[in-house]
Parts: sequence; structure tokens; C-alpha cells
Amino acid sequence: MKRAMTLAALVTLASPLGMLAAGGKRSVSGEYVEARTAEVFTGGCIMNSEAETMGKQAVLAWKVDRGTFNGINVDGLSVVAAISGDRNLGMPEMGGEKPVVHSALYVDQNANAAQRLALVAMANELSKGIVGTIVQVTPAPITFADNGGEIQVATGPGGPVALEVAKHMTHDPTCGAQLWFHPLASIDDATLGLTAQHSFTGSSLGTKWSDPNKRSSFFGTFTY
Repeated sequence: MKRAMTLAALVTLASPLGMLAAGGKRSVSGEYVEARTAEVFTGGCIMNSEAETMGKQAVLAWKVDRGTFNGINVDGLSVVAAISGDRNLGMPEMGGEKPVVHSALYVDQNANAAQRLALVAMANELSKGIVGTIVQVTPAPITFADNGGEIQVATGPGGPVALEVAKHMTHDPTCGAQLWFHPLASIDDATLGLTAQHSFTGSSLGTKWSDPNKRSSFFGTFTY
């Protein structure tokens, strides 16, 4: 059975080492992908219909190639965040108020206690705090696979998070399509993707979603 824990419990578990590493080195790089429940590249007619009611949820995923965060080696480890806000996550880009966000984080089951804490801190830092209040942290057998034409992310077979993003997206100018939002996290050379699958079936956020077949994703690399 997968072991779930609150952020407080995770911090308690690793707090001595966490405190020692708080001022540690941060030099980390890897791959990143995200998808939200709203089009990021679309026409004004669609955006006007989605701005207030859609885009409240997203999945963000990082796969570290190599590096350390807060002095902890996180080579080859992954972390996934499922987030849910009280309004469109991109509202600040439209001049609105910042959403109140809760998130469920999934950390690589191969990570030890200190590495899990570092992955949580990394997700919070690289997402510029968009993960908000973390309600649960769960070790999981994360897969993050770049198959050339698509990126697939999952938190285990039949797990609560499933994401599939096609790396080639047709820039159809229907309805005056344009880019409305930027990535939720810090990313190098952000590229738009076509979201073939995007779902969260967990119970910790009080909401579930499935939002496939949308121009709702970004992918790229990250360095910090």
C-alpha cells in the first residue's frame, strides 16, 4: 500500500537534516511538463467563455536529470503536483486576483526522507509558490517518459495522475487564436503541447478532473 503523509509529517520526519540543508547548494536541471484545465492557446471567443469557470486545476511534473536542491542530491528523481484553485490559475495574467490553491504532491518512491523533502521544496520553489497549501505528500512509482513525439507522466499503473502531451501542436488561428498564458513554473524554452490525456482521480483535493484533447500544456527543460 502506498504510504501517504502530510507535509507536516514529512518535515517532522526529515527536519534535522532539512534544517541543516536549508542554506545548501541549489544546482539542478531536468525536464518539465504541465497541463491545465483550460486552453492556453486559443481564440478570444473561447477564452471569454472559459476565463471565469475553467483553468482551476493543473498537473505539474519535474524529472531531475542531475543536481542538488538544498544540498541534497536528487539525481534521477521525479515529483508531480496536482493543484486545484478557487479560480482560474492564470487569473493574475488577466489582471485578476491570485487564486487560493491546494495541492497534492507525489514524490519518487525511490527517494529517501531527505530527498522527498528536497523534492517538495523544489516543486514549491520552481512553481513560484503556485502549489499553495500542500495537503498531502505521497511516495509513488512515478514514470516520466519522453518518447520523442510525446511526453507521458503517471504516478503508477492506475495511479491518480495521468498525463500525455503531444510535442507537436498545430497553431490553428481559428477565432484569432493566440497565447493567453505562460507556464506556471520556471522553465527554459517553453514549448506548447497538445494535451492528449490529463486526469486526476485522487481524493485529497476534494475534486477530480479529466480534461483531454486541449491545447493546454507546456513542456521544456529547467535549470536552477
